[in-house]
Amino acid sequence: MGFKKAAAALGVMSTAVGAGAFMFSNYLFKLGMNRKDDEPVPQTSQLRFAYAYYRYVDWFHAIPKEEWVLNEVDTGEKMIASYVPAKEETKKTIIMAHGVGCNRETMANFIKMYHELGFNVLAPDDRAHGDSDGKYVSYGWKDRIDYLRWIKLVLEKVGDDAEILMFGISMGAGIVTMLSGEDLPKQVKAIIADCGYTNVGDEFNYLLKDMFHLPPYPIEPLVSAINWYKVGYRLHNASCTEALKKNDLPTLFIHGDSDIYVPTYMSYENYAASNGPKQLWIVPGAGHEESFWVNPVAYKKRVKDFLHTYFD
Repeated sequence: MGFKKAAAALGVMSTAVGAGAFMFSNYLFKLGMNRKDDEPVPQTSQLRFAYAYYRYVDWFHAIPKEEWVLNEVDTGEKMIASYVPAKEETKKTIIMAHGVGCNRETMANFIKMYHELGFNVLAPDDRAHGDSDGKYVSYGWKDRIDYLRWIKLVLEKVGDDAEILMFGISMGAGIVTMLSGEDLPKQVKAIIADCGYTNVGDEFNYLLKDMFHLPPYPIEPLVSAINWYKVGYRLHNASCTEALKKNDLPTLFIHGDSDIYVPTYMSYENYAASNGPKQLWIVPGAGHEESFWVNPVAYKKRVKDFLHTYFD
């Protein structure tokens, strides 16, 4: 084969490889970022908790609550939330954020726990989930702006003397820790982040290796570029760790030591980055989003102790 033919063959091969990489990257973008409309169900590893989970869901359906709506003027999109008032009138209010592929119903166990702790509870369906609008999941980057607006609604409802706790699990932990880097109202007093990631790019690269046995390059830069074009940010820029460097609020980090979806080291890094008073609880034997389910009594006690120290 002559030089020109060899060069042409290499050019065709490179084009084919590049096209294949782009197609796979686009597939991964759609897999991760497209709207999540499937009905949330416990994962196989969590079936042992299913009976207790559905009892909480039944409780959530039965308890009196209000439906709140955020109207986004620029896009016309609406975000929906459930507001569960405390048994006795209080200024203490928690705003909570769920994980990817979930909705406010899947937070029923946490809603009940904080309700029993005397809080008003606001539980939104996050962007591109549940009853809320949105084409793409933003893993906290756009959600943090939504949550600034939810905070404003809570202040209108509860009053300027409200005391607000932010709580999130998995993607929700990403939301509340990204939010920690914003200029928050003085009424936001503390944050609890359960099994959160460092940034969206790190989590993507971890799953790329774990699920597909592939290195970051060239897939992550391609997915990041697609995400920037369609959603408005590059994956590594959606960083909880960087936001936490600006955080001076008391923060409790929780993570299972057997988490193979969001690796435990990410909460260690977030804990180290956070600039305010902080606590870290690593839960033995807990996988992803399992810390509550492994030991609900210990979980509630740890939260109560944190709140007693920094919130009461």
